[in-house]
Amino acid sequence: MINLTNQQARQFLLLKQGLIGEYKFVNKQGAFDYVRQAGCLQFDPVDLCGKNAEITLQSRIKGFTKKMFFELLYQDRLLFDYLDKQLAIIPTADWPYFERFRLTAYHSGLRFDGLKALENEAKAYIAENGPVSSDDLPLAGEIHWQSAIHWSGNWHGLTKASRAVLEQLYSTGELIIHRRKGSRKYYDLAEKYIPAEILNAPDPITNDFEHFKWRILRRIGAIGLLWNRPSDAWLNIRGLDTANRNMVFEVLVSENKITPVIIDGHRNPFYFRTEDMPLIEAVLNGAVSTNVKPRCELIAVLDPFMWDRKLIKALFGFEFAWEIYTPPAKRKYGAYVLPLLYGERFIGRVEVVCDRKAGIMTVKNIWYEEGVKPTKKLQGVVDGCLKRFAKFNECIDTIHGHLN
Repeated sequence: MINLTNQQARQFLLLKQGLIGEYKFVNKQGAFDYVRQAGCLQFDPVDLCGKNAEITLQSRIKGFTKKMFFELLYQDRLLFDYLDKQLAIIPTADWPYFERFRLTAYHSGLRFDGLKALENEAKAYIAENGPVSSDDLPLAGEIHWQSAIHWSGNWHGLTKASRAVLEQLYSTGELIIHRRKGSRKYYDLAEKYIPAEILNAPDPITNDFEHFKWRILRRIGAIGLLWNRPSDAWLNIRGLDTANRNMVFEVLVSENKITPVIIDGHRNPFYFRTEDMPLIEAVLNGAVSTNVKPRCELIAVLDPFMWDRKLIKALFGFEFAWEIYTPPAKRKYGAYVLPLLYGERFIGRVEVVCDRKAGIMTVKNIWYEEGVKPTKKLQGVVDGCLKRFAKFNECIDTIHGHLN
């Protein structure tokens, strides 16, 4: 059994995430490498200061631009949009592993009379005319339909036929998202963009338990450390109950794919991927010293690092809640507030809004954690972080609001 202090556990997580010391990931290749490490980045359409996946990458990729991410997704096609931990961005090489999702969507669609004929009509139109949005596809009327993308069991009732058909074909893998323009999605035939050897490859995993193992190992690798307990890190691993999760952890330990670690002050073990042992050894050997220049970064609300907020509270003493769906009168901070990381600790949170047409980023508020003194030196570090964040958002001026 490996033992870590709380500080060593934090250092390991930050090293794994590329959030401490020199930048581990650089430029477009680094962005792609990080997505491969995480397995997926959660997609969220809110764009007050960059979308979630973009903010995730800007915090750890030296030289990152939104253009790089667009190219990886919609030109290089090394990444694709699909469902993993909720809606997500996933390496295209992982396409075969989601065949069971596509089959679920296919069988779901069979329940709706007339849907197959509309699908054929839509595919024929796209083959002749190219990428379309739901407003472009000439399918009249509405149909009773249940989304196969979210598999939530909630009926939409009457839904615009073009939207229902496009989302169904996207769910079954016959269409992919060709590009996004704001919140609008344009779809095209998957066979035009996904290499045939990937598109037609069989699911590498043939049973549910092995699939659970693959998903859990992937999520542990996305964060760095995880515990065997209920967690938002397991979101959308359908059918994963406590008994299955316990068995998966037991088998992964026996196969030496994950290693348990005891952290001071915590009774139950945490687990890391055994392939990350060199990072554990580096931490134990004192590689992260006080001489490492601390970085200051804004962290995305749905960053893999933040997937288990109870874990973040336990190891970093930082309590974070995303208040975008909280009624304004009940918000403690703001609707879209980003955690502020400096060195080995979270020092506060920042609310930022960008007006890209005007080229202005407004820092509406900064809330420092209790015990953090905003000295002149610290304010200079935070200002440097905000300046980089403004550049990432293609803003040339920054307006500062309140400081708490």
